[in-house]
Amino acid sequence: MSADPAQPEGALQRLLQCLPGTALSAVIAMAATLVSHLHGGPQLLYALFFGVAFHYLSADAKTRPGIEFCARTVLRLGVGLLGARITASQIVGLGWSTAAIVIVAVVSTLLCGVFLGRRLGLNRAQSVLSGGAVAICGASAALAISAVLPRNKDSERFTLMVVVTVTVLSTVAMVVYPLIARLLQLPPELAGLFLGGTIHDVAQVVGAGFMLGQETGDYATIVKLFRVSMLAVVVVVVASLFKRQRAPEGAAGEGAAGAQPRQALVPWFLWVFVVLVIVNSVGAVPVEIQAGLSDVSRGCLVVAIAALGMKTSFKQLARAGWRPFALLLVETLWMAGFVLAAILLRG
Repeated sequence: MSADPAQPEGALQRLLQCLPGTALSAVIAMAATLVSHLHGGPQLLYALFFGVAFHYLSADAKTRPGIEFCARTVLRLGVGLLGARITASQIVGLGWSTAAIVIVAVVSTLLCGVFLGRRLGLNRAQSVLSGGAVAICGASAALAISAVLPRNKDSERFTLMVVVTVTVLSTVAMVVYPLIARLLQLPPELAGLFLGGTIHDVAQVVGAGFMLGQETGDYATIVKLFRVSMLAVVVVVVASLFKRQRAPEGAAGEGAAGAQPRQALVPWFLWVFVVLVIVNSVGAVPVEIQAGLSDVSRGCLVVAIAALGMKTSFKQLARAGWRPFALLLVETLWMAGFVLAAILLRG
């Protein structure tokens, strides 16, 4: 079989092939990080836009292998290392009523995405991807879920569109939601539940929470990390639902991946996620290492986003049309409305 065109002469040769594209993705990620630190704004969105500017290099024979490596392997490593942020005690400390509100909000948002996506003419994979991105942790969830969905010529373009949209919506929510919490005079615990239970990305949750004070920021962060911990369950469920569709497409259209017809129900990066949560929960990870792993995770995701940006273009994103944007907006409003209603009824 000629299923190994991307693996010509062993591991060293593959490593050398990946170096130019990987280095390029890393440089773009560092530039995005610098701009984010100097001027504020979402780091992932900068990485995406900078990557799009170098779209022409995604077809270059020298840089393409490394770009593909970053968009897949580095991406999955970054998602797996998210587990370093979470402990079981944080989740237990929320209490059953808070946990129930968050769980129902996540599940109902996913179902809203599937139901409304079908009405808007999107396929099931696209509906699940958009719902998961809004329900759990924005761009990180979109990247993790897309890794276990069927691949086709439109899937990466749709994933990038979701990443752009949820990042923008999350940034808007970071500004607007604290104003809503102040207007309703929510106490720190309930304000933290609202912010952590609705804003898409972790960074924006932290920013919004600490706008209202230390106590609100801490509680919002823990609620958000509980949502992030649900990523493992959602990815396993999605992988099982789409396993049949994924196997033939992966074998046919992924080059080197075509040599891997069998795909595990639980992908390796999810095992990394779960193991890190368990190890972290028993206190076996020092604070310094935990912070380091969290930074590495973020760095991997920024590099992966830069690589994904190079694989697409604004012209391609525009082809997605208005329906995906409408779906993500409705899902965002649904989640915010549901959590806020539950808080007001609880209060």
